[in-house]
Amino acid sequence: MNTITMIAAAAQNNALGRNNDLLWHLPDDFKRFKKLTIGHKIIMGRKTFESFPKPLPKRTHIIITRDTAYTVPYDDCVVVHSLEDALQLVSDEDAFIIGGGEIYKQGEVFADVIELTRVHGTFEADTFFPEIDSDRWALIAEEHHPKDEKHHYAFTYLTYTRIGKPLKI
Repeated sequence: MNTITMIAAAAQNNALGRNNDLLWHLPDDFKRFKKLTIGHKIIMGRKTFESFPKPLPKRTHIIITRDTAYTVPYDDCVVVHSLEDALQLVSDEDAFIIGGGEIYKQGEVFADVIELTRVHGTFEADTFFPEIDSDRWALIAEEHHPKDEKHHYAFTYLTYTRIGKPLKI
């Protein structure tokens, strides 16, 4: 069985980004994202994909867009036109939903795990992570990282599992 994990970094007000860009620079969070997602398929909206300078190495990118003419010139990228189409491509393997805001909203009902980096601050944003419903999600792990010379904000890694659905990791 496969595990669908939503992975994100969101501020205390659930802010994710603004103008298709991140609101903070957290090198340790980037390392964790890479460690967790490398070798897996990553599902994202078109705007999230276009926010990267190039595809992330050693991951298959599944890009969701309503634009039926949209193409990308990379072998490690697949274009689909709905989240359901994306999920069919990962029906027998672990995969990560990596954004943006609308894809997270749609993906929450399909996810088994949420790996959330909670950035300690509030930010002006145009994209937000959905509110985590404590009736549906159980916090099973947290690890705090204080502000330091490489990180302008303190943050906490939070791992949630869906309540009532057996964990398949």
